[in-house]
Amino acid sequence: MPKGPQGQKRPADVVGAAVKIARISVGDIEDDRDSDKARSAAAELGRLGGAARARNLSAEQKTAIGRKGAASRWARKP
Repeated sequence: MPKGPQGQKRPADVVGAAVKIARISVGDIEDDRDSDKARSAAAELGRLGGAARARNLSAEQKTAIGRKGAASRWARKP
């Protein structure tokens, strides 16, 4: 039987996987994935990098970045 990214047991065939998803969605069985493990190391490092960048930017640089982003958002057509 194949294993998922965190070592969970997964059905080997498409029909078995569909049945498992259906049973999880109706509440017959619990999802065996751990939500704490779902966060990746890359996401953690990304949060740290964003905080470090914010600390290193001056107030004028932060303002310029914010203005550029706002202008870009308002320039888009829906």
